[in-house]
Amino acid sequence: MSAAIEFDNISKLYRLGLVSTGTLAHDLKRWWTVNVLRQEDPYLRIGETNDRSTKGESDYVWALKDIDFKVEQGDVVGIIGKNGAGKSTLLKILSKVTAPTTGTIKAKGRIGSLLEVGTGFHPEMTGRENIYLNGAILGMTKHEIAKKLDEIVDFSGCERYIDTPVKRYSSGMMVRLGFAVAAHLDPEILVVDEVLAVGDAEFQKKAIGKMQDVSKGEGRTVLFVSHNMASIRNLCQHGVLLEKGMVKTVGEVNEVVNSYLKDEEDITCSNILEKVQWHDGRLHLTSVKINGLSAYESSLLPAQRVLGLEIDGYADEPLRCEVSLVFRDEDETALASFSYCNTKDTLLTLDGDFHLESKIALPEKMNCGRIAVDLYFHQPEVAHLLKAPKCCVLNCEGFRTPFGQVATIKQCGFMELGIA
Repeated sequence: MSAAIEFDNISKLYRLGLVSTGTLAHDLKRWWTVNVLRQEDPYLRIGETNDRSTKGESDYVWALKDIDFKVEQGDVVGIIGKNGAGKSTLLKILSKVTAPTTGTIKAKGRIGSLLEVGTGFHPEMTGRENIYLNGAILGMTKHEIAKKLDEIVDFSGCERYIDTPVKRYSSGMMVRLGFAVAAHLDPEILVVDEVLAVGDAEFQKKAIGKMQDVSKGEGRTVLFVSHNMASIRNLCQHGVLLEKGMVKTVGEVNEVVNSYLKDEEDITCSNILEKVQWHDGRLHLTSVKINGLSAYESSLLPAQRVLGLEIDGYADEPLRCEVSLVFRDEDETALASFSYCNTKDTLLTLDGDFHLESKIALPEKMNCGRIAVDLYFHQPEVAHLLKAPKCCVLNCEGFRTPFGQVATIKQCGFMELGIA
């Protein structure tokens, strides 16, 4: 299958705080060097990596640096990364909102973009007029747009306001109409930034369903930026991970998402106790072990049916509390919870040194992948005494089928784990 989009050595340089070089003489020198002498822009040599967490020494930063990858026709590609990684800049260059400093992009077909709320809309024009305006920009005839009009209005759910100037729309209505226009006016390439988060849950579900139809049923190419890893996994086939304006990983979507989530973890942490985020000063832990290990990461074998929990510590004064564990998947979705006490009416009394030990009965079929464990000491409906989110990560190999293969359950929902 041929490539729908080719990013060839794409870079984008910005000067912080200013648009020009700062002086007319420098502007003229830059123009003469690049356009007449056909030499490299001298200001490209002093640009720094785009690390928003450090001050830096140069006023020039690379929002993107040497971006090279291809997107096949009909593919759905998720672009992920931290805030400031260059995701939106890359899509703006593809949509020709801004030009690259170096490099070229080859794209086959019309591009429909939804980069931010109100993209491509004129605020004084009505919703109906903006639909015709966007279609004309995409090169469609008035007759072609009219054939799609009812479908666009119905999908957006804005029929009552379609003849009202869009400046009076809420941000959610603007996103609804903008996505409907971008998805229905027959673009060969659909570019969607993380603006769908503005819409309500019902519209997000409908929009993701439409993107799946566009890619699978109609063979169009979709580039999707989101911080929702569950949506990225469900919708996309391949992923691109950007870090500080550069491509870090390109490949199958689960591998790219796993790489991103692993980078987000504190890799310097080696012990469960190092992940205690907060305690109120009266409760202290000296040891926490899961399956006999205090290591931050441990393995959970397919045949394992019990999880051993041991906690040692001391309380400065008598404390009545509960101990809870919450198990989350790689997308931060809660899968299961465990309460140390047998009943909600029975609380622990901790006074001085204490040792807690329990065997947690695991479900017969467990998810394959990484499972994070949150640990909390709390007085139910009153206050937290200690918080240790993602204090441990269990590398679960999953259950085995009769054919000997590791199987995966995509969603097992909420359940309370019992005491073995």
